[in-house]
Amino acid sequence: MTPQTLPRIVVERPDERTLARMSVRTWPIWTKEPSTFDWSYDSRETCYIVEGKARVKTDDGVVEFGPGDLVTFPPGLTCVWNVLERIRKHYRFD
Repeated sequence: MTPQTLPRIVVERPDERTLARMSVRTWPIWTKEPSTFDWSYDSRETCYIVEGKARVKTDDGVVEFGPGDLVTFPPGLTCVWNVLERIRKHYRFD
């Protein structure tokens, strides 16, 4: 998967040093079975995808991400999540 950036969502591929510096593996874990649902963000969410695959659609386009991706969603974003494969992620809200 290549890094993707839409105006509102950022997907990166951090190395282990970056993940350790951010203490990503101490963040809470969220899991979700394949499904489609509307979502909106009141604050910025940063999440690290441990397993699974999802596609998020916004007015600006579609972003797909999976294991090893660090994804940042900005506050005020309204989108539709399509969980393609059971997802497990560490997450943090700022």
